[in-house]
Amino acid sequence: MMCEVEQFGYSWARGFLTEEEIGTLGGALGNVTGAGRRGVLEIPEVRVLAGSEQIRSLVQRFVGGRPRPVRAIFFNKSSDSNWLVSWHQDLSIAVKERIEIAGFGPWSVKEGVCHVQPPDSVLERMITLRIHLDDADETNGALKVLPGTHCLGRLSADEIGQCRSSIPETLCQANRGDALLMRPMILHASSRSTVVRPRRILHIEYASQDLPSGLEWYDDV
Repeated sequence: MMCEVEQFGYSWARGFLTEEEIGTLGGALGNVTGAGRRGVLEIPEVRVLAGSEQIRSLVQRFVGGRPRPVRAIFFNKSSDSNWLVSWHQDLSIAVKERIEIAGFGPWSVKEGVCHVQPPDSVLERMITLRIHLDDADETNGALKVLPGTHCLGRLSADEIGQCRSSIPETLCQANRGDALLMRPMILHASSRSTVVRPRRILHIEYASQDLPSGLEWYDDV
């Protein structure tokens, strides 16, 4: 798994959650409107799972220290709430307040929370865990990735286009209960769902390092 993440930028933990665990988590998360719901680490069941030894032991090798969940988002793509995501890298982190620090920027505000693009050195030591609460395939908007692009640094729009034309995409088809590990800087996208069946994802980001000069992660379990 470690070799796969370092080489390709992603790897799988198949059958990570049991049916009982999926039911409990799905019930706690409930339904969302729009593209998703941010800040779900405030939900006790999510907070317990995100900080559990089960997950910490899985992600620790990828963050260079004791892993801390620093952001969680719940996505529910369905026929009622449907969208596509163009090819991109995850370049922003959520922080408690804006503090001007060299190398951090640009800044943005999403649903009242400050976000900033940190130096690549921060992103390279983070890992994202995407837990699937439903089966995911090409019909309901499963994630697509361009393997190895996490090693290319921060990419411009032209460079993303070049990657699209030269690197075959991989569809991250998943079964209910599977968990996908991915580096934030891997190029990824998803298509619209074409079926009624939902595609629920709990997206949790992990880091181990403190941020510099008083800057703090928005969520830190």
